[in-house]
Amino acid sequence: MHPPLASLSPPTLACVIQDALAHLQALGYSAKYMRRCRSIWTAFARFAADETLGEGDAVALVSRFLASRGLPPTPSPGTLSSHQRMIQAVMRVLTEFALHGCYQRRCRVTQQITLPAPFHDVLQSYADFCTTQLRCSRGTMRMRMRNLTRWLHFLTTQHVQTVQDLHATHLSAFVRSQLHLQPRTVAVLLSDLRSFLRFLCLQGLVPADLSVHVPTVRIPRDARLPAVWRPEDVEALLAAVDRSSPKGKRDYAMLLLACRLGLRVSDIRTLRLEHLHWHVAELRLTQTKTRVPLTLPLSEEVGQALIDYLRHGRPRTHYREVFLRVNAPLEPFGADDNLYHIITFYRRRAQIALPSEGQQGMHALRHTVATRLLATGTPLETIAAILGHRSLASTQLYTKVDIETLRHAALDVEDLPHA
Repeated sequence: MHPPLASLSPPTLACVIQDALAHLQALGYSAKYMRRCRSIWTAFARFAADETLGEGDAVALVSRFLASRGLPPTPSPGTLSSHQRMIQAVMRVLTEFALHGCYQRRCRVTQQITLPAPFHDVLQSYADFCTTQLRCSRGTMRMRMRNLTRWLHFLTTQHVQTVQDLHATHLSAFVRSQLHLQPRTVAVLLSDLRSFLRFLCLQGLVPADLSVHVPTVRIPRDARLPAVWRPEDVEALLAAVDRSSPKGKRDYAMLLLACRLGLRVSDIRTLRLEHLHWHVAELRLTQTKTRVPLTLPLSEEVGQALIDYLRHGRPRTHYREVFLRVNAPLEPFGADDNLYHIITFYRRRAQIALPSEGQQGMHALRHTVATRLLATGTPLETIAAILGHRSLASTQLYTKVDIETLRHAALDVEDLPHA
């Protein structure tokens, strides 16, 4: 682990920069990106050599450097140029590397990380165990392998070569390096790590079960209320779609499936032609997340949008998935695509303002369907069936955001007997 940036002498800072560049190369960053990092970090080293700061003033030193490049302490979204955003990003990389000895990539491109053979082999054994013995879904395994790849790469920065060299202190250092993440993300990450450590103990690869040293992040079920759109915003979103183009026809049908039927993104993305039962006007599929069958009625609005896309927007192809990309290669959406780019494009076009702390993706439309059904008096059991929930506990969460229903159900103080 490197000392704080402010306490580094120029020669030591130069070594940190070289180590950070080697670290980025191991993470799979491009040579072009690393050249930009080198340029900005070299400028920072020159700036640091001319500054006189006290011990532990790393934050002040970095802030002063950013200010010298025209970056305020808390810039407003959209006010920075692309070059300023680059400076801000690469300084965050250097600061995190100096503090933790590694930089955690922001949830993507972990497949570019090359793990040492001992780590790669044990991770593959764990993946086989989860698939064959635990019956984990592909989506679960994608996220789990991504998280564990980050963990094992972190160990390489701590000079750990095999799982036999693991120690509880490595767990503490890793948790500290994840403080930039949201609590719910950290909770999932640590849950995956506990599972992996238990596997290592079960296979006799480590002498003791280290999973007991992994802290637990408890997230209350209702810690984050579902995001709900106003009805007028939903209609404005749909009206913003140009339905004369193949892309518009596709996007309109996808948005309708979310905001009228409440389908999950994974089920929209993987919807297949055989799931559309036109003769009975129904949509029948097995949900990607729960593996539970789901049957929903196809309203005329949704059905017409699907027909319009299938006849006049969808390219001729051998793929059975309903929705395909509009640019080459003309194939289904990737397994990690949450379709956020689609809803964001039309939300901005419609100039819909949403709270920054709430969900703004396609899943918010699913929440909106549930809340609308609840407001019209639909029983929870029916809503659970429409949304494909396996437990009523998931559906009951929406009662916390049905403010209008709660207001009507409130007791009138004047009607209460007085002592």
